[in-house]
Amino acid sequence: MIEHLRGKLVEKNPTYVIVECNGVGYFLNISLHTFSLLKDQENIHMYTHLLVKEDSHTLFGFAERSEREVFRLLISVSGVGSSTARTMLSSLSPTDVRDAIASGDVATIQAVKGIGAKTAQRVILDLKDKILKVYDIGEVSIQSNNTNKEEALSALEVLGFTRKQSEKVVDKVVAQDTSLSVENIIKLALKNL
Repeated sequence: MIEHLRGKLVEKNPTYVIVECNGVGYFLNISLHTFSLLKDQENIHMYTHLLVKEDSHTLFGFAERSEREVFRLLISVSGVGSSTARTMLSSLSPTDVRDAIASGDVATIQAVKGIGAKTAQRVILDLKDKILKVYDIGEVSIQSNNTNKEEALSALEVLGFTRKQSEKVVDKVVAQDTSLSVENIIKLALKNL
């Protein structure tokens, strides 16, 4: 219903902004990502999403159209509400969320406060095809495997394995498949330790 707002920035907080348009003040819930993009300028342009429930009408604001699209995809998943979606976009950039879903990176999504393993898996399962189609990505290359390898080694150390012992096994696992997520590297390494 309300596609975007252009007006005077009256108040700015990490979780919301108030934008005045022709004498009407709109309260927009925002993510930390949007907060970081808003400069202290007088006039701003915000993309919006109006969430209508039985007991409330809540307006969400986004500095970028891409963030709003990711937000809309997230709230389409069963069990992911507007608060969870906003928390995800406060913890990760829209690009990070998109790439984590496209590459099936459960660990990144699960790292967001309030998201468990099942919800993270559901988000990936429900949105992977949509993300790949909407953003026209064949497959997203997972971040440098050295990072994944290092994270896996750290996790194995926490689990009580020596670094030297773990490194040999992890190197073998990564050599077989360089596109593995941290979680999968750990799982396969544990089978061989």
